[in-house]
Amino acid sequence: MVTCYFRHIQHVFKKAGIEVTSENKRVIDRIVHEIVGVEYKNCPATWREVKKRIAEDEEGFVSKLKQALTEQV
Repeated sequence: MVTCYFRHIQHVFKKAGIEVTSENKRVIDRIVHEIVGVEYKNCPATWREVKKRIAEDEEGFVSKLKQALTEQV
């Protein structure tokens, strides 16, 4: 399973210190959907919202992603 937007936000994952693997990809995908408030598996809507959030406040998005992933572990 490859999500439609992951390849576009590699720099965000890198800033957050997240290494995307086949084992954690689904968890990361769910977290991103939760952060942007889009129903899980609605990839196009999620990507639109992710782009918007990154454009508005990339550091804030990175921070939320990092925190949410830390809480998952």
